Amino acid sequence: MSTTVTDTKTIITLKGSVAIVSEFFFTAINSILYQRGIYTPETFRRESKYGLTVLTTTDEGLLKYLNNVMEQMGHWLLNGNVQRLVVVVTGVDSGETLERWQFNVRVEDRGDNPIEGSGGGDVGEKNKGNDAENMGEGKENKSAGGQGGGSKNAGKSLKEIHNEIQAIIRQITASVTFLPLLNEPCSFDLLVYTDKDAEVPQKWEDSDPRYILNSQNVKLRSFTTSVHKVESMVTYKEADEWEL
Repeated sequence: MSTTVTDTKTIITLKGSVAIVSEFFFTAINSILYQRGIYTPETFRRESKYGLTVLTTTDEGLLKYLNNVMEQMGHWLLNGNVQRLVVVVTGVDSGETLERWQFNVRVEDRGDNPIEGSGGGDVGEKNKGNDAENMGEGKENKSAGGQGGGSKNAGKSLKEIHNEIQAIIRQITASVTFLPLLNEPCSFDLLVYTDKDAEVPQKWEDSDPRYILNSQNVKLRSFTTSVHKVESMVTYKEADEWEL
């Protein structure tokens, strides 16, 4: 007796899309921290996700920190306040910004949940290298593009979405082949660009964008849930000739 399995397209709700995007951010951040050596390999465990073997931190302090950030991100995503998430890698000794992993978020279909917001700002979350203590969170008012949207949600299967996410995680894994070596201990910050009218907890602090001088950009793949579209890229400090 044969069984036919179909990959059914479903209408992704706003809450369902927020869960997918939040899980992707959590996985992508963990992958960056592992691949770029911000935390030691023995502090990660392997697990299966998106049809891949991915690495997730076992450091309790870091795990609590990331879960707290993702919880707040979930609230902002539900209200349509998130414009982008940026993972900033900084040299501890030099104090220089060495890499910016940027994930732009656009609302494609607001569905039955009205989402409003204009203007822009960025909210920063900092965490120092192997010290997983929360070093602060913040907001900076600055101009940023508004969110698009309005197209009808035609439905998309979870398999299609996971395949698109899988491609991004593969690119993060392959980043060691084109990014310069990090020749000093590094820390990381999390910046969240939000609308100006987003409600920000008091414990968050102002943060600058942490741009990189003499940088190179590599555009990565994107994925869409039919509600949110996430576009990714990495900007890195160009290595000096004597470092090559």
